[in-house]
Parts: sequence; structure tokens; C-alpha cells
Amino acid sequence: MNKNLRPAVVAGNWKMNKTPDEAKALLGEIIPLVKGADCEVVACVPFVDLLVALEATKGTNIKIGAQNCHWEKSGAFTGEVSAEMLKAIGVDYVIIGHSERRTLFGDNDLTVRKRTRAALDAGLKVILCVGEYLEQREQGITTEIVRLQTKIALLGVSAEELKNIVIAYEPVWAIGTGKTATAAQANEVNAAIRELIGELYGKAAADAIVIQYGGSMNAANAEELLSQPDVDGGLIGGASLKAKDFSVIVSEANA
Repeated sequence: MNKNLRPAVVAGNWKMNKTPDEAKALLGEIIPLVKGADCEVVACVPFVDLLVALEATKGTNIKIGAQNCHWEKSGAFTGEVSAEMLKAIGVDYVIIGHSERRTLFGDNDLTVRKRTRAALDAGLKVILCVGEYLEQREQGITTEIVRLQTKIALLGVSAEELKNIVIAYEPVWAIGTGKTATAAQANEVNAAIRELIGELYGKAAADAIVIQYGGSMNAANAEELLSQPDVDGGLIGGASLKAKDFSVIVSEANA
């Protein structure tokens, strides 16, 4: 992290976990543990938990995010939720392009761009996920893949709009597998993303953008990962469902 240039953002991605009552209980545990954190703290919860989460975190330093949104404002899209709907209830953030959405539900670079555009237009902050598969890393094309994903997603995004985007590098091979990129590997890719932002938007924008690491960051490895100059926080999966573990990561981001 380099807090002289940009804040850290630690966001929990709860995935498909927790009923509304369970969400309220978990947030009740987390709130006192992260009170006063000098990094941005976000909980991205299932759609059915959003209203409960927003009420539970009212007046606290925790922001609430959703895990996806559709690119249209309304229409015949059964099972989908629009960015405007999320904004209307008070949601701050939305995750776009998570590897599970790409791998399991057909999201691709084009739909990620469209969802990103819709979220920005609605006034949401975007956590934009990019990352490579294991075979792509083994082929030595990680940088090319991540640059391409990022460049397509940001097509048409202005420098001013970029201020509402957080990029999360999440190697697909490290999502939910217990495997983690080394701190050096994570920093190398994050630095490549920052270099691309500099090419597209200039050095000031590159210095200012928050780039998280999102591949199985946990209480045990957070200190090492967050000590890297280009790792500005984390998109946390399993560890975000454990109040103590999540608070440890937040504490490391405060360091």
C-alpha cells in the first residue's frame, strides 16, 4: 500500500452466504471490530440481505455493496437487478466481473464493460474484477490477459468516472481454492494494471486508483500481501464471513 497516494479498500464478498438474520448478526460482530478504521470497509452481500445490511450499518464506517448488476435499467430480464435499483435503496458499491460470474454464469469482457457503464451511470462505485486462469499463467500471458480485460472494461470511462472504480486483481486459480499468489506475484500484476492506467489516463490517475488483491487473502497472509506497494487492500471471500478474521485484514490495511 502507499497511503500517501491513495486509500486502502477492504471489501468482503460474501458470495451466496447468509440469510438476512445471519447477515444482521455477522455485521453486528464486525461493526465494533472495524470501528475507526482508516481504510474503506465494504461488505458486498447477497441481494436478499441488502436492506438488512444497510439498516444494520447505518451510522457506521461500513459501506454496503452488491455482487452484480444488469446493464439495462429495466425490462424482461427475469432474475436480474439493475444498477438503478441498487442505487435507489442506498447501495454504495457493486462488484462487476467476478471470476465466478465469468466462469459459471457467462459473463465476458463485453458484458463486464456494459455492467460497469450501467453502474457508473447510476452513481455506484465499481469493484472491477480481472484475472487469469491457471493455464494462462502457465503460458506466461497473465499480463496480456489482465491488461486486455481492464482495457475493455474501461472503454468509454472518463478520468473523472475512473475515480469511482476500484480494480481487484483476482487470479482465477486462487479463488476459493486456498491457493494464493505470492506477494511478489500479486504486486507484479497490480503494478502492470497501474502501468496500463497510466498509459490510458496519466500518472496522476494511476497513482490514485485503488487496486486490490482478491485471491484468497486471509488473516494469515494479509500482512505480507498488503505490505506490497501496489496492493491497496483486498476483495475478501471466505475470510469475510468470519468477523475476527475480517477485522484482522482491516487492521493490517490500517498499518
